[in-house]
Parts: sequence; C-alpha cells; structure tokens
Amino acid sequence: MRILLSNDDGVTAPGLHAMAAALRKLGSVFICAPDRVRSGASSSLTLHEPLVAEEVARDCWGVNGTPADTVKLALRELMDRPPDIVVSGINNGLNTGSNVLYSGTVAAALEAAQFGITAFAVSRRVAADGDYRAEARIAARIIARLAPRHRRSKTVFNINIPPLARPKGVIATTTELTPYNDGFERRRDPRGRTYFWLRGTPPRDLPRNGRPSDDWGIAHGYVTVTPLRRNLTDEGLLEDLSRLYPDKR
Repeated sequence: MRILLSNDDGVTAPGLHAMAAALRKLGSVFICAPDRVRSGASSSLTLHEPLVAEEVARDCWGVNGTPADTVKLALRELMDRPPDIVVSGINNGLNTGSNVLYSGTVAAALEAAQFGITAFAVSRRVAADGDYRAEARIAARIIARLAPRHRRSKTVFNINIPPLARPKGVIATTTELTPYNDGFERRRDPRGRTYFWLRGTPPRDLPRNGRPSDDWGIAHGYVTVTPLRRNLTDEGLLEDLSRLYPDKR
C-alpha cells in the first residue's frame, strides 16, 4: 500500500514521524507537510506567493504552504503515482465537533477526498508528552482495518484519541453539533494598542441522542471514528428550493 502522509503541525512534528513509523508496517510512506505549524488553516490555499518544496529527507518534503497545499502539490507534482490512501496527523489537539471546520489536519484529508482518495485524519487531546507511539499504533490498526474496505470512497475518517493509556474501545460517532462557547481575551500591548486572543470552551452538555458524538465519545474514554464527506449540500432543502427555482433547461 502506498501512503501519503501530511499534517498541520509541520514537517518536523513528532506526531507526524510517529505516525510514519507505524504506517511503514502497512506500506511505503511519502511525507509532504507544511514547513512550519499551520494549525487552524482549514482548507485555505496559497494564492498570492509561490510554493517552494524542499526535500528534507528521502521521500519527505516540507512546503511553505498550508496543509491543503501540501496534499494538492504532492498528488499533482511530487509523487510519481497516486497513493492508495492519505493520512493526516497525528495532531496535538483534538479535532472534534466544530473544530473540523477550522482544522488544517482535517483539511489535508478532505483535499485527498476531492481527488477520490480515501483519507484519515488523526488527532489526540493536546498534551506536553512528545511520545506519540501509542496513539500511532491505535490509529494504524484502525487504518489497516478500514482502508481495504473503503478504497476510493472519497470519505475522510476522522480519528480522535482520548488521553488514556487504555481507551475503552473504538466507536463510530457523528460530529458534535453543539458549538464551542467562543470569546476573546482583550489585552493591551506596551504601546497601548488593544489586541485579542481567541478563547473557547467546549460544550458541557453532551446528551447522547441516537448515535454518540465525537465529543461524547472522547469525554467517556473512547477512540472515535467519524466518517466525513466534502459535500455540504443541504439535501433536505434542495427539493423545496427546486420548486421555487425550477430547472428551466
């Protein structure tokens, strides 16, 4: 199996290389990642300056762009043939709930989905511990099980791992829809100018309505796997809109 690996924490991030080591037991690994931390970049692209790619080690490239840039560039220019799967991570911080909208980790995987390639985004709860080997083993087992079953599915499997030595298990989840409680901390710099730091707290009330959400699963000690699709169309409203604005071709 050929695997393209990226992230949003940068090409030197320990989570990236722990994931690479675990994935090499499944096949060959080609790394293409941002040359620095690009957390929160979502699916943004570099449009107003050129991209520069540097091979920092064999089959390991750093790019002065966003996570989405790195996957697009690897697939179009740097790899001699397409990979079987794309993996993004391991991110040092969960990508559950509304975080999936902003996450560069998830965006790298979603970019692969646009090319019709099954992809995996892998994240753990933020921790100072630089040893990602346990999380990498967990993620690699999930990837090894799902990849053969979902070839070319255009699906992103969003994997989040709780901060436990022994998680209770792995569960399939939805994305938590309750948003973070966002706010800003207002400060002043030495010259008297006001500046702001974004702060947010995750939702506290996580009722289990039908299937558990990713945030619910993490809070209860489970590894969560959430299937994501790129399609943002509200299918439920499409029929009503079609009556108001019929296709007159």
